[in-house]
Amino acid sequence: MKRPHWPSWMPIDPYIVLLIGTVGLAALLPAHGTGADVASGASTAAIAFLFFLYGARLSTREALDGLRHWRLHGTVLACTFVVFPVLGLAARGLVPVLLTQPLYQGLLFLTLVPSTIQSSIAFTSIARGNVPAAICAGSFSSLVGIVATPLLAAALLGNSGGGFSADSLVKIVLQLLVPFVAGQVLRRWIGGFVARHKKVLGLVDRGSILLVVYTAFSEGMTQGIWHQVSAVRLGALLVVEGVLLTVMLLLTWYGARALGFGRADRIAIQFAGSKKSLASGLPMAGVLFGAHASLAVLPLMLFHQMQLMVCAVIAKRRAHDPEAAEPPGPAAASRTAVGTGSR
Repeated sequence: MKRPHWPSWMPIDPYIVLLIGTVGLAALLPAHGTGADVASGASTAAIAFLFFLYGARLSTREALDGLRHWRLHGTVLACTFVVFPVLGLAARGLVPVLLTQPLYQGLLFLTLVPSTIQSSIAFTSIARGNVPAAICAGSFSSLVGIVATPLLAAALLGNSGGGFSADSLVKIVLQLLVPFVAGQVLRRWIGGFVARHKKVLGLVDRGSILLVVYTAFSEGMTQGIWHQVSAVRLGALLVVEGVLLTVMLLLTWYGARALGFGRADRIAIQFAGSKKSLASGLPMAGVLFGAHASLAVLPLMLFHQMQLMVCAVIAKRRAHDPEAAEPPGPAAASRTAVGTGSR
């Protein structure tokens, strides 16, 4: 398989530019009336299709095989679904001095979503870390996140989100879990087709997420979202997210060292345990927050770009560590073993 490619020369993810453009389109030409109903229905179908593709792509065997390295994956899961949420809850003290309540809810939500797959693998490869571990850690995190993220949102956000209720739970099951399980069940027959048409389906993935963002921000415009967020609040949010990312990068690196992991494993833990998935988080927010999704996804979109820029710099520096010149063992031979979908 091909070695993971990451455009390290590009400081800004082109997809973020498209997302920002979609937000701008929703601000200028928001969907109204019948158009809004059509966009909402299409967004619902797109979310279901997205999670069907996630299920069809994700190798359960690959994720479960990684359990043999249970200490590493347990560490990544603890960072993703325990440490991150604890830090998110701690940020509650910043309301209303630095953050508004809606922005805080979005910040807390971003701490609940699963880790990335593709970028974790790519950065781990660049830094000469344990790529197979990054593959399994990202895959297992996505698998756990299908259930863990909605449950954590119900427990920590409650009715402060989009009005989490029994109806929300039904939507989660129907729009997220059922399509995902269907994709897993059918993977045996359609997995090859999905792999062969990865580029085309990747465009469908991204187009679907853009539709979700357009629908969310169109609804936000009708509710006067931009009157709720000032430039000062956005600046404060960026500072808070910068601190959050810094804390997680330090905890994953030095915490993994304290737990006795070697360099290659520490790299995989740092990149898989410090990042959050935009591709999984955006559609989940659409289901969980409904009409309030626009402010909920804003912190995640900003954090996504920040983590890419910072981790690109770290990965390059790790690649030139003196330890990186030493033979890394099986990890080097497996560095090309990458066949996951975009996250």
